[in-house]
This record gives sequence, C-alpha cells and structure tokens, in this order.
Amino acid sequence: MTIPAFPLSWPVGWKRTPTAARDRARFRKASRKNWDGTWQNQRDLTIAEAVERVRAELQRMGIRDDDLVISTNLELRLDGLPRSNQREPADPGVAVYWVDRYTRGQPPRCMAIDRYDRVADNLAAVAATLEAMRAIERHGGAAILERAFSGFAALPSPAAESWRDVLDPTDPDGSYKRLRAQHHPDRGGTPGAFQRVQRAWDDYCQDRG
Repeated sequence: MTIPAFPLSWPVGWKRTPTAARDRARFRKASRKNWDGTWQNQRDLTIAEAVERVRAELQRMGIRDDDLVISTNLELRLDGLPRSNQREPADPGVAVYWVDRYTRGQPPRCMAIDRYDRVADNLAAVAATLEAMRAIERHGGAAILERAFSGFAALPSPAAESWRDVLDPTDPDGSYKRLRAQHHPDRGGTPGAFQRVQRAWDDYCQDRG
C-alpha cells in the first residue's frame, strides 16, 4: 500500500470530529494484580500497547503486518509503526488500513476514529471495534460481517495531481526538502499539506526509478 503512516491519511469522505467535541476515553491498562485477583493502579494506555491491540485483532483476522498501515500524526519507529513518548498531536485521529487475501487488487479496508483526545485511545477504539465485529462472525454472521467490512473500504482519492504540480521540476530534491520543512506539522504546517508534498515526492521517485 502507498498510504502514508505519517502524517495522518484520513480516508476520503469520512466525517471528522470537531476538536471541541472530542471526549476523554476510558481505555486503561491495569498495572498490578492484587492477591485476590483484582487489579489496581490503572493507567493510560501507551501508544505501543494500543498499537499492539490493533495488530492483535487484525492478526486474528489473518492480516499480516506487511498488509497493514496504521496512519497517525505521530512520527514512526524504524518498523513503520507509531512511536511512543511523543507529545500528543493537535489532531489525534487514527486511520487503520489493511488488505487480505480476498480483497487484493481492490481498495484497502479502512477504519478511522478521532472521537477521543489521545492517539492511543483512538487506536484502542479501533481495536475494540474490530473485536466487536469479529464477534459477529463467531456467532454465525459471516455474511453480515462481510457486508459490514465492505462499508469500510477506503474510497479512492480524488484525481491525483502530477508531482510536477507540487515540486519544482528543475530541482525536485531541493524543492522537496524545502516544502517538507515548510509544511511539517511540527513546524506549524497542516497534515494535509505535508501529505501532499510527500505524495509528490513518492511519485517523483517512482518516475525516476
């Protein structure tokens, strides 16, 4: 998949939650088990823990890591997944894209959530939703599940512009570096503008071979 994991690639046509309408989630991680089997000292989920929840649910659906993109406004680890211990971005939305052996050649499936004010909680919400939908299949609703997931297919993007419309054709490398720095979300740029620059660079690299 060519969908970027950073910055956030929100699916076309999906409604966004206004910042003021976002909630504080209740996803927690119990940190210690008492002698009687109960847990205490619950804490907020970390990014790594939330990512693992998403991966675990998709693995139960037969989705490999190679067929998965977790897209957020968090910078990435070397393995391409969101890195923990970062400042919470202004836009905490997440979009999870995946393909399976039955849908190759078609638009990837997608689930995107921005209801909560933390990236980790939105990831946990994706995992919880996937778990709930898998329960449909366990109870004999395979056809219902397939119809439901069909509704989560990512819509095609609008007609793509040429990389020449974004980068300077006489100096692609230099203009890419300048525009990337100018539009980086950590420097006041918007994720959409940054993503446009990155997409143009990827197209240029493909043309160059």
